[in-house]
Amino acid sequence: MKNKILWTPPASLLENSNISKFQKKINKKYNISLSNYEELYNWSIKNIDQFWEEVWIYSKLVYSKKYSKITTEEKKNLCVEWFKGSKLNYAENLLRSRSKNTAIYFFGENKITRTLTFNELFNDVVKIAHSFRKMGLKKGDRVAALMPNIPEAVIAMLATTSIGAIWSSCSPDFGVKGILDRFKQINPKLIISCDGYYYKGKKFDIKNKLGKIVDSLGSVEKVIIAEYIKTGLANWNELLTNNKENIKFEQVDFSHPLYIMYSSGTTGKPKSIIHSTGGTLVQHYKEHLLHVNLKKNNKIFYYTTCGWMMWNWLVASLAIECSIVLYDGNPFYPENHSLLEKLDKIDINVFGTSANYLSTLESLNVCPQNFEFKSLTTILSTGSTLNSSSFDFVYSNWKKNIQLSSISGGTDIISCFALGCPILPVYKNELQCIGLGMSVKSYNMDMKHQLNNKGELVCDKPFPSMPIGFWNDFNNKKYYKTYFSYYPNIWKHGDYITINNHGGVSIFGRSDT
Repeated sequence: MKNKILWTPPASLLENSNISKFQKKINKKYNISLSNYEELYNWSIKNIDQFWEEVWIYSKLVYSKKYSKITTEEKKNLCVEWFKGSKLNYAENLLRSRSKNTAIYFFGENKITRTLTFNELFNDVVKIAHSFRKMGLKKGDRVAALMPNIPEAVIAMLATTSIGAIWSSCSPDFGVKGILDRFKQINPKLIISCDGYYYKGKKFDIKNKLGKIVDSLGSVEKVIIAEYIKTGLANWNELLTNNKENIKFEQVDFSHPLYIMYSSGTTGKPKSIIHSTGGTLVQHYKEHLLHVNLKKNNKIFYYTTCGWMMWNWLVASLAIECSIVLYDGNPFYPENHSLLEKLDKIDINVFGTSANYLSTLESLNVCPQNFEFKSLTTILSTGSTLNSSSFDFVYSNWKKNIQLSSISGGTDIISCFALGCPILPVYKNELQCIGLGMSVKSYNMDMKHQLNNKGELVCDKPFPSMPIGFWNDFNNKKYYKTYFSYYPNIWKHGDYITINNHGGVSIFGRSDT
């Protein structure tokens, strides 16, 4: 028996959403007649090269040299070289706008509120990047960040990647050991930090923690500190004093390292997962444009820290000239409805959060219907499975005409395997679909794909945002063991999944714990 339908896309989305326009372009170009999501999805995984090339074209990706080939011959364990020969820069794609529209809204609990226009963001990145170069930062160097979710984190990341250096970050509330378990692996040249952070109205000074970390990292040549809680310990503004007006966006290969991210570390030291410049960019373009239906001047929020991949995912929507909303601190401080009130005031379009936040709203009897949310079209939820009562809570106590998209992927792929779709209905207790271009299967005990079966989540075809390796993992031994040791040439993600007859998805707990 099918789950109850809670939302059906209106005719305007079926006709004018980004994914509908994308489908029409595919039909015209290839002289085919795809008529729904299922048919578009099947085309995308049967025509991997053509699909990802069409994403490249549709996103108007900024590059200096076009690819000579979309994928190389398949190597062991799905590892292919994507868009061979292309040259591009990540920051250049995110900084394509120079307008006076708001690029960043920032809320630091009830302590600090700031905005930056696209032009202001660009100018700050230019100055910080110039200062980084003067310090000797170059392509391939690592920058480690210990930052709360503040605008300086975005600026520093864009300045880093504009040079072709590699960004890696942890949340400042991590313990010293947890931070060193991560940063010691990558030998960073620069440390970017804050002087502290706020949580539930309290100041947390991290000066002593930062000192211990820097003393333990022999590779660090410079420590840059942004002022946040106003301890007087900051040198960030010194980097903004130059009058540079131009920036050199270092052109790198599609597969050049962009981010180093970390596994949870629950079974030993965290793995240092390397994500590529182009793979991250093209995958996020696909998800933002086609699955979230983001459009220029939309406002998108995700409640996240800089140590979670959803921060990287959120920031990438600057490439579509969306306003991103950063929130640092406790979402229930000083009042249980504080976050809702702030986002309603700026008239948010996309509200991203965790399943836990939604269930906590319900348990606290907080009613989002008390706010207008006039332009809110989509609520995204991840971090854990969205429970049944949360589906009911959103449609009964928030908005009925809303697309509630539970999404699931992970740090390993810096994106989603299953997520939302604006031209599909929302069924209670289900993720709407498998993502375009992601050949995901549910394997039974006989290693065969089976619908309506709780099985292993596997992916049997390559996709651009697969990690390009682990840091210091010679011959990719640890990498292959992590993802490909169980099924030959098939990615095993470590989750249980059910895919039902109409393409809806349920994600269960980890299968590898």
